[in-house]
Amino acid sequence: MPWFDHNATAPLTPAARAAWLRAQDEAWQNPSSPARAGARVRFRLETAREELAPFLGSAPKRLVFTSGATEGANAVLAHWARVLPAAARVGVNPTEHPCVLAAARAHFGLERIAWLGLARDGVVDDRALKALLATGGVAAVAVMAANNETGVIQPWTGIASLCRAARAEFLCDATQWLGKLPSSGFGDADWVLGSAHKFGGPKGVGFLQIPAGAAGFHAQLGGAQEHDHRAGTENFPGVAAMLAALAEAETTKMPLETERLRWRDAFERAVCAAVPDTTVVAAGAERLWNTVSLQMPFGENHRWVARLDRRDFQVSTGSACASAREGPSHVLAALGLAPEAARRVVRVSAGWDTTEAGWQELAAAFAAVAPEVRPAANVVPG
Repeated sequence: MPWFDHNATAPLTPAARAAWLRAQDEAWQNPSSPARAGARVRFRLETAREELAPFLGSAPKRLVFTSGATEGANAVLAHWARVLPAAARVGVNPTEHPCVLAAARAHFGLERIAWLGLARDGVVDDRALKALLATGGVAAVAVMAANNETGVIQPWTGIASLCRAARAEFLCDATQWLGKLPSSGFGDADWVLGSAHKFGGPKGVGFLQIPAGAAGFHAQLGGAQEHDHRAGTENFPGVAAMLAALAEAETTKMPLETERLRWRDAFERAVCAAVPDTTVVAAGAERLWNTVSLQMPFGENHRWVARLDRRDFQVSTGSACASAREGPSHVLAALGLAPEAARRVVRVSAGWDTTEAGWQELAAAFAAVAPEVRPAANVVPG
């Protein structure tokens, strides 16, 4: 079944699967065990850390292996709440992933969050951010690299520079960027989040980049794993598979971006022509090559998803982490879409294995199901 929901999760790549099976056979022991077998796994874990660092332009000692971005976001915001001045505020991009927003609200409360201004199409306004940092009241900033719903790319390298100049810490959620675009440069951010299953690794493993010499950053509850930064048995097979998936993407797939952008753009034109008055959310912004948010002219988005599903095409209504909640997308609300319009947005997200024919077939499927979704003339559109 054509899977167009890669931003929710991507299938395990053959390279990741092979690496996981090999590690599970050869290095399944606990890396914290004092026995020689545990020491051997510990060596391989540290080697994986050393191999991951160059992709990011980081240092091995800055990398903490985690269960994924949600754990990392909570760890960073909890750390900030402990070490930042009691009156300090955090600047947060309003289109961040729910894991960052929830952690910010839990640890700082709405009164200590400074919502960052957005320019057109949801891109953080760097001039407004610079002015906010100049006030001195914002001690840390959270801005994702690329949005999971719209694909909008944020100017994260420039934001890292602004924060560094203002001596404010910068958290960059790179979850949707990694595996789709080159990861070099993330070492310039203080904190970086990553999740393996978004780019072809297994679920339940990821990493957190911490600042060099992050004083006071440690596990909250028991354990002294990951150099005292995290509690819990290290998942070396998962780490090995994550590294294999990322390495494959970085070395063999990145050169294909231009071609994939052409396929995505052709898909957008085809759907907009086949279903008149369809628009692309954030069409004017630089976006990930794999992501399209379509604002359909009629029909609630779940109806589009269901009709396409019957034709074996898997798409989404938006963030998988928020799809079960009532109410419209916070991302679309931040972009100024009214609730009724937001409920007509369908997200399409492809993978490297998605073919040009697959994009074309999905566009044809949108055209085919439109009459089924279109409300009758005497029915109020839903």
